[in-house]
Amino acid sequence: MNSAIERADDRSSRRDFIKSSAVASAVTVAGTPISARSSSKIRVGLVGCGRRGTQALIDMAEASQDIEIIALGELFEDRLQESIARLRYQKGDPYPWDAMRFQSRDKRPMLPDCLKITPETCFTGFDAYKKVINSGVDAVLLACPPHFRARHMRAAVEAGKHVWIEKPVATDPVGVRSIIESSEIASEKNLSVLGSTENRRRRSYIETIKRIHNGAIGDIISGQLYFVMGDYFGGARVIDRQSGWSDMEYQCRNWLYFTWLSGDFFVEIMVHHLDVVNWVMGSHPVKALGTGGRQSHTDPKFGNLYDHYTVVYEYPNGAEVTCIGRQAPDTSTRSEVCIYGTKGKADPSKSIEGDAPFTYKWDNSDPHVQEHREFVASIQQGKPLAEGRRVAESTLTGIMGRMSAYTGQEATWDWVLNESQLDLSPERYEFKNLPVRPLPVPGKTPLR
Repeated sequence: MNSAIERADDRSSRRDFIKSSAVASAVTVAGTPISARSSSKIRVGLVGCGRRGTQALIDMAEASQDIEIIALGELFEDRLQESIARLRYQKGDPYPWDAMRFQSRDKRPMLPDCLKITPETCFTGFDAYKKVINSGVDAVLLACPPHFRARHMRAAVEAGKHVWIEKPVATDPVGVRSIIESSEIASEKNLSVLGSTENRRRRSYIETIKRIHNGAIGDIISGQLYFVMGDYFGGARVIDRQSGWSDMEYQCRNWLYFTWLSGDFFVEIMVHHLDVVNWVMGSHPVKALGTGGRQSHTDPKFGNLYDHYTVVYEYPNGAEVTCIGRQAPDTSTRSEVCIYGTKGKADPSKSIEGDAPFTYKWDNSDPHVQEHREFVASIQQGKPLAEGRRVAESTLTGIMGRMSAYTGQEATWDWVLNESQLDLSPERYEFKNLPVRPLPVPGKTPLR
């Protein structure tokens, strides 16, 4: 395993605003335009070869025949090899993966024509992302744990690569600012950035929210968001610590359960619904007041996350949206957004009640595949997508709510975005000791 170390200097680089950047072609690799190469296919690399990242490559291959997968980067060798096995899976082959982690939708005919990886283009270690970016790719898919995405995106756009990035895109305000700055660099270079908020490609959402924006429920006055689950992350398995693992390795392998890596479940999972609310409202919130705690998942194996939240967001028009999140075994579940207006109410995923009733009755194509169709088309047509700031704002919506709940203090958007110095980065990226931060205590944990 490549264990190259990212030095502590990288922490300060996250804060540096890149004020200018040379404009580069949107479709070049190492200075050679795609149209001038022997193959006109888009060369793709993946950084982060877990379930979501590997599935994104599968979705991309289903979306377009005009790609070649040429490079993979992953922190751990065993996960890299598991990803390669999935990418090479063919119908009829044994399917040895944990059914909880890999759903039946993954069992698709695989990619012999577009899978062009070699041992020399598969990388491991903390610097694997740099090697993927420098391997001759046109575009990168970024799916490492959320903490790493801001650093990876900055390196990609500075190198002139198109970016598909999984959400949430950061775990703290410093990371969000980096994503916004990187998005500006990408726009200067005519690079596509697609934030994987897949509900924005789901026809039922598109048609329903279009009607809300056209006044179907009148002026929006309030909303409710529910994401209450029966167990942590839908029963995602906690990986037992193995002999010889450092603190850093254990936490990275269990990244869902540590705030610096995942952002807490309120950010990592709730970003789906928070993005929908921002879409409906046409804006990010201006302030948040939250509460939360930890009652069910008190075992140290669950890291340092809360297991329940209630956050009230205020939007520019004065409307308040109450968000309830909870993860606890043997409890009721509910996952939905409800928006109330002066003329009715709406479930943005499918229906409107009131003066202008509507129910979506048509089929939904797979939004995970659709987003890759649009991403590839944007590169081919030279019409770059610019979704980095939008997904950064949805991410910051969750971070702002978490910060308020952790501290017991009201948080305002302008302060969190522009002044907060909260940076959850470790001092060094190396497989050594890394104490777990203590559980936040409202009234004692500072808002910073």
